[in-house]
Amino acid sequence: MTDKQQRNAAREFAEKWAGRGYEKGESQPFWMQLLSEVYGVEHVADFIKFEDQVHLDHTAFIDGRIRSTEVLIEQKSIEKDLRKPIKQSDGTMLTPYQQAQRYIIGLPRSEHPRWVVVSNFREFLVYDMEQPNGEPEQILLENLEKEYYRLQFLVDMKSEHISREEEVSMKAGEIIGAIYDAMLEQYGDRDPETLQQLNILCVRLVFCLYAEDAGIFTRDQFHDYLVKHDTEMMRIALLQLFEALNTPIEERSKFLRDDLKAFPYAKGVFAEYIDIPQFTPELRELLLQKASLDFDWSEISPTIFGAMFESTLNPETRRSGGMHYTSIENIHKVIDPLFLDDLKLELEDILEEKVEKKRQKLLSDYQDKLASLTFLDPACGSGNFLTETYLSLRRLENRVVRAMTHGQAFIGFEEFSPIKVNINQFYGIEINDFAVTVATTALWISESQMLAETEQIIKHDIDFLPLKANANIHEGNALRIDWETVVPKDKLNYIIGNPPFIGYSNQSKAQKEDILSVFVDKNGKPFKTAGKIDYVAGWYYKASKLMLGTKIRAALVSTNSITQGEQVAFIWKPLKELFDIHIDFAYRTFRWDSEASDKAHVHCVIVGFSNVLNTKKFIFDNDKKKEAQIINPYLIEAPEVFIESRNKPLCEVTNMITGNRPADGGNLIIEAQDYSDFIAKEPASKPYIKKLLGAAEFINNLKSATIIQYTIKGRFMSR
Repeated sequence: MTDKQQRNAAREFAEKWAGRGYEKGESQPFWMQLLSEVYGVEHVADFIKFEDQVHLDHTAFIDGRIRSTEVLIEQKSIEKDLRKPIKQSDGTMLTPYQQAQRYIIGLPRSEHPRWVVVSNFREFLVYDMEQPNGEPEQILLENLEKEYYRLQFLVDMKSEHISREEEVSMKAGEIIGAIYDAMLEQYGDRDPETLQQLNILCVRLVFCLYAEDAGIFTRDQFHDYLVKHDTEMMRIALLQLFEALNTPIEERSKFLRDDLKAFPYAKGVFAEYIDIPQFTPELRELLLQKASLDFDWSEISPTIFGAMFESTLNPETRRSGGMHYTSIENIHKVIDPLFLDDLKLELEDILEEKVEKKRQKLLSDYQDKLASLTFLDPACGSGNFLTETYLSLRRLENRVVRAMTHGQAFIGFEEFSPIKVNINQFYGIEINDFAVTVATTALWISESQMLAETEQIIKHDIDFLPLKANANIHEGNALRIDWETVVPKDKLNYIIGNPPFIGYSNQSKAQKEDILSVFVDKNGKPFKTAGKIDYVAGWYYKASKLMLGTKIRAALVSTNSITQGEQVAFIWKPLKELFDIHIDFAYRTFRWDSEASDKAHVHCVIVGFSNVLNTKKFIFDNDKKKEAQIINPYLIEAPEVFIESRNKPLCEVTNMITGNRPADGGNLIIEAQDYSDFIAKEPASKPYIKKLLGAAEFINNLKSATIIQYTIKGRFMSR
């Protein structure tokens, strides 16, 4: 079944079942038709089983199970609210998900599902049992035509929502890359000013392409406006469109053409004038057909696409293979233990409150709290940490809105907006000017997508344009600017991010100077060891300095070198002595997979730290979470003792001048495979040949090379 055929099948299925749904009589045909007609299952009666018995304190029946893809289904009638408790046959009150969880307990361990789907015919809530306390994915029947792929896991264990988002976002990056290359040929020059104009043009094209697919413009409005112009007039048409989009509706000329008047005012996006080169027939076809008609931009993940976009258009990342981004899973390793897990638990407690008036007050206060939180990513790149954090807060807020409105149409919308969380709460610092623009665009796209989800809850349209908030992404070198000029520390709650991975031996002269300017003692002088620490340490220092005397908490991704060897004392001892920070949680060494085409791997740690007292402390190691009383900078539960180099021995022995350091150019080294032959020819030399052990040989118990030792004045000296 092709993508187009599957879309059509999903639309027909949704139309057939719209407004229908009785649990007892229609559950089985609903699921059998969904699997056979939309997902192409041929022998559907063998694929899904209904009414499987499960033995609890009584015999119960599971509505549906798909064992091959590890799915359990709990079906309710169309009038049931899937998020509210329902009275069970034994008198208990359980939500459909809680009911499914109870069934799972009664199943053998080997038959536990990966996915739980609860449905009321109108919507599907999908729970991933890898994260049983996480938020469910919601898929509405009315949106199945566009979102059918989100249920693909029903028939394919390898297909998950995130895989689709990656696929779509990568495709979007490829399309923009093709436009970029074609436009660059037309610009001709490759000087910095031209490249900057081309970057801005590509961002604007993405905005328009996304807007016409996501409902910000009318459907295909951007395409239908441009297609009326031949190749020679495309340049003029775009310039006129950008000018109209940058002009408030009430200030536009009364003589403006109707097709331009129809576009909304996009405050801020099109403010700067840029020149546009002439189009070619191929470039016109690429923009109108491949980029507009053949691709749905509303499906992209802003968290992934922002990085894809930057990697595609940034010459430096294109040369290195491109497509570098932090996976959503890894972002949550930072933000979940830092704040998101606690926010989720707080909301669950509020929703358990039985008294309606009190629950409404708690929900309102909780929403205000979400809207008051402020975040800084001081190495934000294309904004994926900020974007995913915004999406996570808005998903929580949408749960609040749903609980406050009880799923009814929102009343009084004209006087009061149900949305309080906005992108003004998110601040970033980024040294690359193009990445700054991309990060801003990614946050705008995130805002649009979450707005659409809120509209479905309140059953009321909300205008996205003109933009009511702006992302606070600042261009600059984060190690050279005062972070309080970006966001005052009395306003800031959390610092997050993934600063650059550059070891001290690989730093440029300018980067060395950056570190020396940051890592200073109380008198403002660089520490003697500041020249031997990784670049990321500068972010730890500046974050620790900013949070002194506040309740700001931070979590940063780093290479594991800052928690090993001599760097531990060089970095963490000053931070402890100057700012009295402590580690709140840590992910011990794990492989941080790059999504680049070269699939480079880096071994990383995540460190959460603050001045906040009495925080619960956790160590994550090999997917296991352990509560700890204290976490030292080596990321183990042990006292904060720093292992430092010393030049005086602990007892009366001869001073060590240098360690084992072969310095003869390799001329006195005998390889292991040559040793036997050498001894056979020169047996008298055996007492003078010793094993040469390096760290790799010692740690891994490998056969070593051997080194000749010779005597000078009766003493053996290593060479």
